[in-house]
Amino acid sequence: MQEQKDIIIIGAGPTGLFAAFYAGMRGASHRLIDNLDQVGGQLTALYPEKYIFDVAGFPQILAKDLVKSLAEQGLRWSPPVNLGEKVIGLRRGEADGKPPFTIITDNDEYPGRSLLIAGGIGAFTPRKLPLKDADQWNDKGLHDRVLNPKLFTGKRILIVGGGDSAFDWAVNLQGIAKSIVMIHRRDGFRAHQATVDQVQALAGAGKMELRTFWELKEIAGTDRIERVTIVNNKTKAEETLQMDCVIPQLGFVSSLGAIAEWGLEIEKGDIKVTQTMETNIPGIYAAGDIATYPGKLKLIATGFGEACTAVNQIAHFLNPSAKVMPGHSSNMALFGQKED
Repeated sequence: MQEQKDIIIIGAGPTGLFAAFYAGMRGASHRLIDNLDQVGGQLTALYPEKYIFDVAGFPQILAKDLVKSLAEQGLRWSPPVNLGEKVIGLRRGEADGKPPFTIITDNDEYPGRSLLIAGGIGAFTPRKLPLKDADQWNDKGLHDRVLNPKLFTGKRILIVGGGDSAFDWAVNLQGIAKSIVMIHRRDGFRAHQATVDQVQALAGAGKMELRTFWELKEIAGTDRIERVTIVNNKTKAEETLQMDCVIPQLGFVSSLGAIAEWGLEIEKGDIKVTQTMETNIPGIYAAGDIATYPGKLKLIATGFGEACTAVNQIAHFLNPSAKVMPGHSSNMALFGQKED
């Protein structure tokens, strides 16, 4: 059995990372669990190279740089961080000294005195290519997420999709990839028009290809991807292209998963909370995009405030003699400052 923590934080995105910082500031032991293999949530998985303009204190900052700073701040207390683990169950403690909550993942079990669900839009995984043998090309040129653009230096790339992520990478890999071909099954796009205009301008200038009504039919090669076959869904014409990498950007599938079965009040896929971030189950709190209440705004900035509220309420819940208000960090001896 893993060591019991005061707070089990489910989700290591911006809200979860800031909650970890606040937990340490309040002297609460804690653990982070996330379905993804890196911290940062959607910022890391969906748009690491995009600028964010509405986080206080940063006139503009790349998503990946914001994650780096959040991780440095949030993990300063060196909590255990269990990544790439899917939450599959919850066991409620009874008498006989059992922990109040035990989170069960597909890898282990983690006991805690309280839970803070900061899972963003829920556990999400990339939509897979509709090819029966697609998985065999994982790590052999098939990348459903782009974590390090430098890996594509000098590569011939096929991007599949018509949403924001597909268009973003068509722009951001310019000057890095040797060539870029982007295909989409129709001529309507789900991306922001400004980015669509950029890609169309790049294609018009001959810096990449943008093909509509084309779909990926087959991937081929020996040890790695060497070529692909695409098909026009209108004319049925087929074409084989020499490629080194395929980047499918078909969106993500998200859900609450096992969390939806815990008896929490759910409203349109979100967890209902009070103004103190409490759910209907004592000891379980929620914050960030996964939480809902009247007037809720799904913003990173909102999630930061909710993380503060939730952790300080948990500190009082675990120790009723502890004040909800933590005091000002600028006066805390914990940070080497002189206490008032």
